[in-house]
Amino acid sequence: MNTPPSPTGAERADESAVRIGALVPLTRPGWVEAGRHLLAGMELAVREVNDAGGISGRPLELVVRDTAADPQKAAAAVDELARLGVAALAGEYHSVVARAAAAGADALGLPFLCSSAVLDALTEQPTDWVARLAPAQSHGWQIYADFLLGAGHSRIAVAAEPSVYWASGARILRDYLAPRGGTIIELDMRALAPTAVCDELVDHGATALLLLVGHPEPAVPIVKSVRRDQRLTEIMIGAPAGQPEFAEWARLLGGDGAAIPFLRYLPERLSPLGARVETALCERLADAPSFVAFEGYDTVAVLAELLRSHGADRARTAESWPRVAVEGTRGRIRFSRTPGISVWQWAWAPVQVVDRDPVEPERFRILHAG
Repeated sequence: MNTPPSPTGAERADESAVRIGALVPLTRPGWVEAGRHLLAGMELAVREVNDAGGISGRPLELVVRDTAADPQKAAAAVDELARLGVAALAGEYHSVVARAAAAGADALGLPFLCSSAVLDALTEQPTDWVARLAPAQSHGWQIYADFLLGAGHSRIAVAAEPSVYWASGARILRDYLAPRGGTIIELDMRALAPTAVCDELVDHGATALLLLVGHPEPAVPIVKSVRRDQRLTEIMIGAPAGQPEFAEWARLLGGDGAAIPFLRYLPERLSPLGARVETALCERLADAPSFVAFEGYDTVAVLAELLRSHGADRARTAESWPRVAVEGTRGRIRFSRTPGISVWQWAWAPVQVVDRDPVEPERFRILHAG
């Protein structure tokens, strides 16, 4: 398994260190830019924890493993990290990968704070070993559905690839929109080329197209095809999973990538802590930090507080999810049991529907807030 070097010195033999295993997608087919932001946030928080004295005088270290969006790699990494004696697991962006990691953590009795994955059913059965910062998919995507209805869209096409995550998203939208007069038209991207999507949109009279597909392929070609079709100048393209959040989207699509609403998990105004972290992340990334970078920072901040308060014993950490209260970059973080959610959940991180401004694609416009 390839192990990217970690600036935190994660592989250094330091018997005094308290170690956290970090799961991040750093190579394709993983969403590499998301992984880079997630890791940058975690590494910044580790540095600040250590500058403040570490965990009761012991240094905090990350042991980084690249999941590459592969559930099997993630499961193997969890096994390895458990053998290495990490106190807890952190991270992961892709929901299907996080689900594999959560299953392994639950089976091994290893606390896992999931940073970014949103599938409601992160584990098959309720567990005390896993907690999550990101809002559950049903919560965020229902807010997105409210935005669609408010914008006047009732015939909504979804260009979807086969995946537990995409299927779950389509089901949430359908179940929420149907009683409110909305219709979901599913377009199977296994059978359609991007140019054929345009004909389907016209034939079905859709007023909105949602991208429930991977990035950059086939999301980018679909957007280019729709933007260039004169029959579809009025159609709204949306991406609830957040593909336009990252700079790569703007680089690949330019102006075509603007005015595509997506979900992100930031408040309208950052707290003083959030603003300070934003500045530090800008320097670390040489780019504007995404909400995923803030999720990474908050993940380590929560785990560090648990480890300071309750020690590095895994069972005591898992018992302490409902007792922790941490001021994060996006609000005060507490965990509770939420109906329909199998893990300890922060209910809820702030949710926005935003897009890139067509006049200034580097600027985000807040269109709706949950």
